[in-house]
Amino acid sequence: MHLLSSAVALTLVFGALYFAWYRWPGWYLAGVSQVVLVMAGVDLVVGPILTFIVANQNKLRRVLARDIAVIIAIQIVALLYGTMSIWNGRPLYYAFSETILQIVQAYDINPEEGAAARRQHVEFAPHWYSLPRWVWAPLPQDPKEHDRVLNSAISGGDDVISMPRYFKPWDQGLPSLRTQLKKVDDIGYFSGNERKRLKERLQASGFAADQKNSMALLGRGRPLLAVFDPATATLKALLEAK
Repeated sequence: MHLLSSAVALTLVFGALYFAWYRWPGWYLAGVSQVVLVMAGVDLVVGPILTFIVANQNKLRRVLARDIAVIIAIQIVALLYGTMSIWNGRPLYYAFSETILQIVQAYDINPEEGAAARRQHVEFAPHWYSLPRWVWAPLPQDPKEHDRVLNSAISGGDDVISMPRYFKPWDQGLPSLRTQLKKVDDIGYFSGNERKRLKERLQASGFAADQKNSMALLGRGRPLLAVFDPATATLKALLEAK
């Protein structure tokens, strides 16, 4: 019963987070596997094993109830901590900016920036219910704002990719994105062996491996190869390098 109830609780939590925010490529790029493994280890392995150890028919019922209550309390704390970690890292945007295509997670956005975007009723302002969106994040056209954002990024502060008030619809950025497409061999985020595998997968999927049709999609873990139609900049596939 303990194992079954723990499995049900984890399934509900992971299912809600996955189907709302972490669907492909979110789970892969966000790098939450370690947190998930810890949660599963505590709730599906450690908790039920401890219950198995302390359960003894010779124990007084109140003593057994106390022991199991302590175990469940520890499990609940671990479940809440892990859930909040995954929630705070939920993907909110897949953003193209200048030469970069990158996942933007909730904790990438400074609370002040998020609040400013909501006060200004910006179209792409983040809310607790916001689901992942593909956006264009160009540098602001105003020279002073342009220099401020650029200096902030250079000094290790917020970059435009974490400033939703500057976001624009994805389609408006496609002409700029099209100029940044490269051949797989020219993308610096992959090793030689990874490029070889990616070219094989491109050909197997019906794409040209020697054409400027690709860009790396960056995240917390290993990047993906985003494949586009060179003529329209329509996203066609996301390929793993491993």
